[in-house]
Formats: sequence, structure tokens, C-alpha cells
Amino acid sequence: MSAPSSSPTPTPSSYKNAPTRFVPVRGVNFAYRQHGSDDGVPLILLNHLSAVLDNWDPRVVDGLAARRRVITYDNRGVGASSGSTPDTVEAMARDTVEFIKALGYERVDLLGLSMGGFVAQVIATQEPDLVRKLILAGTGPAGGPGIDKVTGITVKDMLRGVLTFKDPKHYLFFTRTAEGRQAAHAFLNRLKERTDDRDKAISLSSFRAQLKAIRRWGTQPPADLSRIHQPALVANGESDRMVPSVNSLDLAARLPQGELVPLYADAGHVGIFQYHDAFVARALEFLEP
Repeated sequence: MSAPSSSPTPTPSSYKNAPTRFVPVRGVNFAYRQHGSDDGVPLILLNHLSAVLDNWDPRVVDGLAARRRVITYDNRGVGASSGSTPDTVEAMARDTVEFIKALGYERVDLLGLSMGGFVAQVIATQEPDLVRKLILAGTGPAGGPGIDKVTGITVKDMLRGVLTFKDPKHYLFFTRTAEGRQAAHAFLNRLKERTDDRDKAISLSSFRAQLKAIRRWGTQPPADLSRIHQPALVANGESDRMVPSVNSLDLAARLPQGELVPLYADAGHVGIFQYHDAFVARALEFLEP
């Protein structure tokens, strides 16, 4: 594993070749990868439950990096990042803000997927000058319907995966139609494209902490989304089981500058991965100055 560093390195040709780097923040070494152009406002990607650096679809990262500097990172205590994983979304948001500032950025765009979308909402509310635009995918507001049931759904589908010898993502992230199964297979194959310097899987203790944070988010009083004034693009599949798709409709309607991408047909929680070409094109259009 490389020593903690934030010094520049050559831009990789693909996310699968992007080196894992480290930046120290208050005694914690945050693992991250960066890819793409140095021009413009950097785009920070905030990941989903249990995800590490290798869980981002390389087609999405490479597509966005064609025109933007894209930075992915491991939450505290997750993957190659040191420290103990927080059990509240608010603490994750504080960590992310400190990570961004440690990299020297004063203005960023955010793409939050699922749990990462919860974190992005908190950052946009508490650090309005830091966030220019945000993309919220497969996510919902605090107190949104069905979010408190993520633990039960996740555990059930993890067991289902064991019994069927399949990755639980088949069930958690995609529909069970022929098209959905094909999309799941293609996505999981893309995640294997990186063969060197792969990240560590999340630990059980960190996974439990994240589940606790998500449950707390789901049982909070409804959020005041009027405090988020940044332009926000909302995307999801039409059949999201983890964060029910109605939450995306709610976000887009209640955010002062919210805009909904028509829900992706026959797609679940990671519709932005299943429809990666369409999503990247729309996201880049939205992120234009």
C-alpha cells in the first residue's frame, strides 16, 4: 500500500488504472482515486452502502472524466481508509467536507448515490458555499418512505445471494426481468475490469455502522429541502427496492432547483449504471457551467 500522499500524479487513461492515493485528515488517511481533466470544478462521487472504490461503474467514471476531474473516495473506516466508520449521515458529511478541503478545493460538484445522496444533501445544506451543483441518484430525503427498511431488505437479499450462489447485487440493485438480469451480469463483469491495486472489502463493523446511519436517516422527521438552493439533478430506476423510487419524485418536487431525469425503465437502485451512457450524457449536460 502506498504511503499517504496528495501530490500530483499523471492522469490515468481509465478509472481501472487510476492509482489509489491517500490524504491525511485529523489522523485519518482517506483513500481516493482521481481521474480526468484538471479543468473546471471537480466532481466528488459519494458512494452507496458497503461500497468501496471498486464499486463505481467504470463506464460512469470514465464517461464523466472525459470532461471533468472525477474523484472517488472511501468513507472513514471503509476499504483502504483508516479510522472508525461513523454511524450517522451527519458525521459522514463532516468527514467528506474535511476530505474535500484537505485536497485544497473550495468549490465542488457532488454526485451522491444512495447513502452518498443522503450525505450530499447534508453537505449542500451545511456548506452551501462549497457545493456548486449536485446529482442525487437512487436516494431520498431524511424520513423518506421505505428508507428505514433498508437493513431488512439488504440482509434478506444477502441471504438469498448465498442460497443461489449469486452476488446479492443481482437482487438489491436490479430487476428480476430478463433485461434486468442481463444488466446485472454486465455490471458485475465491469466491476472486475480492474485487476491491480484493488480495494479492500468493507468490514462487518463498518457495514453495521452504515446500516445504523441509514436507519437513523430513514426514521428522522421529514427534511426541510427548501434549504438546498443549488441546482440538483435527480435520477433513479423506476423499480428501486432499496430506496423506493417515490423518494426521487419527492426530492425533485421539493428541492427549489430540483430536476428529475425520467425514471429509467425496468431498472432498480443503480439505474444510472444500467443506463450509463444516457446518464453520463445527461449528467455532463447538467454540470456545464
